Amino acid sequence: MHQLTYGDIEAATERIAGRIRPVTLVPVDPGAVPTYRDPLDDREPEPCEVWLALEYMQHTGSFKARGAQNFIQAHRDAGTLPDAGVTIASGGNAGLACAWAAQQQGITATVFLPTTAPPVKVAKLRGYGADVRLVGTEYAEALAACADFAAESGALASHAYDHPLIAAGAGTLLEEIHRQIPGLDTVVVAVGGGGLFTGVATAARHHGIRTVAVEPENCRALNAAIEAGHLVDVTVDSIAADSLGARRTSQMALHAAQQDGVHSVLVPDTEIVRARQTLWDDRKVVVEHGTAAALAALTSPAGQLPDRDLPPRPAAPSHGYRPGNGEKVAVVLCGANTDPADLAHRPGEH
Repeated sequence: MHQLTYGDIEAATERIAGRIRPVTLVPVDPGAVPTYRDPLDDREPEPCEVWLALEYMQHTGSFKARGAQNFIQAHRDAGTLPDAGVTIASGGNAGLACAWAAQQQGITATVFLPTTAPPVKVAKLRGYGADVRLVGTEYAEALAACADFAAESGALASHAYDHPLIAAGAGTLLEEIHRQIPGLDTVVVAVGGGGLFTGVATAARHHGIRTVAVEPENCRALNAAIEAGHLVDVTVDSIAADSLGARRTSQMALHAAQQDGVHSVLVPDTEIVRARQTLWDDRKVVVEHGTAAALAALTSPAGQLPDRDLPPRPAAPSHGYRPGNGEKVAVVLCGANTDPADLAHRPGEH
């Protein structure tokens, strides 16, 4: 298994330059995120500094465009794009990105999705000219059908997250954030299969930046793998399952999580829903539940400050994350392919 390196991310940064939208960063109001006060810290109390990385404004509405563009452009440069085009299995966002990048390169994209994929994502896929095939109720079933199709047709098989070119493309996001926020301490990112996390954590470690990996309590493939010390299958049962519902993370992600400076935390669905609603109420920002999970780590009442000096280890998982005194934090809002109908009114409002 290829373990992602910072050199992979540097190559991806050069390869996709000018082909993706640079990320926009906006500050969160001072005091909006609770700060952990270490009793042993004798500095004057200082609020944390939190920034939102608006990656949902990326082409196709999510960070996935970076990896898809890197994957297809690398094969274009190497002369290895087949006549049968490219194929991918996806919960939705990776398929959208693959279809968009394929359209940019003038090749065919065949996208396999579970039948539970949101209709808004299916409609967008067809808008990009993709051949959409709905198979099974979980990502794993769509992935198996995609593998069969690739073997039969000769199409180039991409992956939603478990490929070094995909993860390296995602890692270019952290490079942009790092350039815009001098002295950044921490990046907070939601984790599904682990492609975004792998790329971001690899680049963050190079720059001495902490990574907080956030998962729903009942979609915890990475967290469970960290505890077990190896890849394991987990039950997928969360409101954010359409984008974070991988049954198993990647070996690349587990390797990245086992390095210094990475913390794995969980958040309940109730806090994900609340964070998503808060983004709408306060900023009129519409994001997916999976995207809101990252912010929920900071706003959850159960937030804790993990031990910063030790790598992850088998232990009871932390719930949420509290920035320390004066800490600079970037929260990645990674996708917005969602139906906003449930945000206009709170339950019980008329």
